[in-house]
Amino acid sequence: MRRRALAAFAAGLTAAALTSCGTGGSDSDVLTVYAAASLRAPFTEIAERFEDANPGVSVEFSFAGSSDLETQLEQGAPADVFASADTRTMDAAVDAGLVAGEPIPFATNTLTIVTEPGNPKNVTSLDDLTGDGLSVVVCAPQVPCGAATERLEDTAGVELAPVSEESSVTDVLGKITSGQADAGLVYVTDAMGAGEKVAVVPVPEAAEIVNIYPVAPLSNSRNPGRADAFVHFVTGTGGRAVLADAGFGAP
Repeated sequence: MRRRALAAFAAGLTAAALTSCGTGGSDSDVLTVYAAASLRAPFTEIAERFEDANPGVSVEFSFAGSSDLETQLEQGAPADVFASADTRTMDAAVDAGLVAGEPIPFATNTLTIVTEPGNPKNVTSLDDLTGDGLSVVVCAPQVPCGAATERLEDTAGVELAPVSEESSVTDVLGKITSGQADAGLVYVTDAMGAGEKVAVVPVPEAAEIVNIYPVAPLSNSRNPGRADAFVHFVTGTGGRAVLADAGFGAP
């Protein structure tokens, strides 16, 4: 009886060890990625390809404004990978000890103007966004698209008076597509993804305001190996191709 008990105990330890290493453990089969809202479409496709290449692994996302995500991570939210829409927010994550290793730049993005389809207010330039009777919406300054908007205003010598400041670029886009605002500043990738739901007005001055997107595994990852693998998948040839198709520039 004593030998049977010891054998059962040893078998239990072996099973627990296998589970903790990811063999049959449901937690270790899920990879949680915190990513900037502007990455929703390409990262969803990248995740599908990653899952195909890693049978049994499931990628789960939290998409939101980068600064909101970084705050959640500082407050202890469990995640494996963080992809930010600018280096400033990633630097904050590094300074807080949240990041394992060196963040890798993987994409770039710039701003453009979007209006309702057909551009009924005849917006042709950044200066037009300062006109009377035009409701403009932008990102809040604390999120990457908002910080880029402030830099764009400084570069172009204009001062906007938005009717609202949103916590993510997708919220800005939503205000335009729902008819709640006349014009807004979003990333070119979001404008491209919206298709015929918006009209796009190029902003030449925005070429000088480039957001660099970095990605990194997190120090509290439940599976550092898979976190590293996903980061390398994003920054590799396949990931870059998906991002380029979505309109992102190379880092």
